Amino acid sequence: MLPTEARPRTADTRDTRFPRDTRARETGPAPRTGPLPRDDVADWGPTPTPAGPFHLLPVRVGRDLPLVSRWMNDPVVAEFWELTGPPSVTEAHLRAQLTGSGHSVPCLGVLDGRPMSYWEIYRADLDPLARHCPARPHDIGVHLLIGDDADRGRGLGTTLIRAVADLVWDRRPACTRVLAEPDLRNTPSIAAFLGAGFRFAAEIDLPAKRAALMVRDRSLRHLL
Repeated sequence: MLPTEARPRTADTRDTRFPRDTRARETGPAPRTGPLPRDDVADWGPTPTPAGPFHLLPVRVGRDLPLVSRWMNDPVVAEFWELTGPPSVTEAHLRAQLTGSGHSVPCLGVLDGRPMSYWEIYRADLDPLARHCPARPHDIGVHLLIGDDADRGRGLGTTLIRAVADLVWDRRPACTRVLAEPDLRNTPSIAAFLGAGFRFAAEIDLPAKRAALMVRDRSLRHLL
């Protein structure tokens, strides 16, 4: 669910609510194997990337709703996420994850102190996706969007997808695969996953779309 990417940003637009942290964590919290609590995901970063330090921060509705709702109403995003409308539409989507089974964690992606993407990190084997493809125990799935046009088209999607998959494996030792299922029409998203070391596994029919099942294997982590 990655919109097309575009030209680099030239101005410093870091949000002071998300302070820059240039320290790469050499050690982190003990890896976990159980469910996917929000506190666990919050401890995954920051992690270094070629574009700067990147951190996944679990969404706080009171803080983040205006920004995520604005992104959802961007026509490039809306084509695939279908969450246009007033903030209440996005709020319902977020709260369904925050108050539901807990297998999916909505996050902001903060790059060099600036929130610039939205992510959903979920246990694929506990998700409805498992009804449509052979998810293995502890598979982790990702959805994402790049929020602003200025951040699209320069390879950030590929860079950040790879970084997040590596974070998953560092923090979730039982996970052997990271999955994604972008809409087949979303060729920029599919290209970003391929560039990040994922392989095209199959076409699958989901309730709202025909999707490309993308898989990255832990065993090939250092080869692709």
